[in-house]
Amino acid sequence: MNKTWKLAAAAALWGTAVLAVPATAGSLDPSSVSARPAPMVVAQAGAAAPAAHAPGAPEAGHGPEGGESHGGFPPFKPANYASQLIWLIVSFGALYFLMSRVTLPRIGRILEERHDRIAKDLEEARLRQAESEAAHVAYEKALTEARGKANAIAGEARNRLTAETDANRKALEASLNTKLADAESRIAATKTSALSHVRGIAVDTTNAIVTTLVGAGAPQQDVEAAVDAALAAKSN
Repeated sequence: MNKTWKLAAAAALWGTAVLAVPATAGSLDPSSVSARPAPMVVAQAGAAAPAAHAPGAPEAGHGPEGGESHGGFPPFKPANYASQLIWLIVSFGALYFLMSRVTLPRIGRILEERHDRIAKDLEEARLRQAESEAAHVAYEKALTEARGKANAIAGEARNRLTAETDANRKALEASLNTKLADAESRIAATKTSALSHVRGIAVDTTNAIVTTLVGAGAPQQDVEAAVDAALAAKSN
């Protein structure tokens, strides 16, 4: 890229230098050349006596070679227009050739490469965005499935614990009922046994009381009948 612009600048400078050459050469006007005296005539005039200056003749030091120029700026003279136009066309053609064949194609390739790179980056960004959206959807789906599985596992655990608790409660109630029934049976047996002993004790106590009060023992059957009647009345 820099080399191309250097070549274009060198071509422009070369064209400018070439344009300056015919302009300098054109400063020698044909009229001024024809106005110069011939060398031979000047030599003959030097051999003769110095003549007076003719009216209208150019004075010494005021001619074209005396330092004073006539005719204005050379590039503005009509006689130099043709060469200037030719070199302008040549320089413009060279510059156009360099620009069209070297610079502009490189710039076009650079712009095309940038366009392709930008399009590739945009396409890659779209792909990454699509992948990100797909990953987000998959994440949401996995999260929903995980929540469902967690709820199912929690429900199963809750149901299992409830079932186990019910089973343990029922087993404990059955065991307690069994133990309660055994206790009631033992209590009833103990009560029956105690009552039987109480009757015997009551009969013996009654015999002893009657013997103490009366001085003689009462019949055993009468004492037992009296004790049974008293126990029956107390239980009612």
